[in-house]
Amino acid sequence: MNLEVVYPKNMKIKEAQEIVDTWIKEYGVRYFDEMTNTAILMEEVGEVARIMARRYGEQSEKESDKGKDLGDELADVLFVLICLANQTGIDLEAAMTKNLEKKTNRDSDRHKLNKKLK
Repeated sequence: MNLEVVYPKNMKIKEAQEIVDTWIKEYGVRYFDEMTNTAILMEEVGEVARIMARRYGEQSEKESDKGKDLGDELADVLFVLICLANQTGIDLEAAMTKNLEKKTNRDSDRHKLNKKLK
């Protein structure tokens, strides 16, 4: 298998959704149900939170946590999030575009005028 073709270095969100779907069907057998994937997502977010609290926050980092790869943990979160989008028929590119338009319309001056951010 040519990994460069299957896993492009710079993929679009739509491509990521297609790649995850193909991976699930080839290696994962099937998607876990939506509630299981939601619980897995929370578990993965917890792993990111653990790294953030210990590496960038005030909590001391344990020796066993020092080798943890934040990028890998964030990718785990993204993978499960994409699984949930695929299962529920969400086009993440369209949803992200719509969400950014909403935020731009709602918050066009909000943060610029926030004295706390200056």
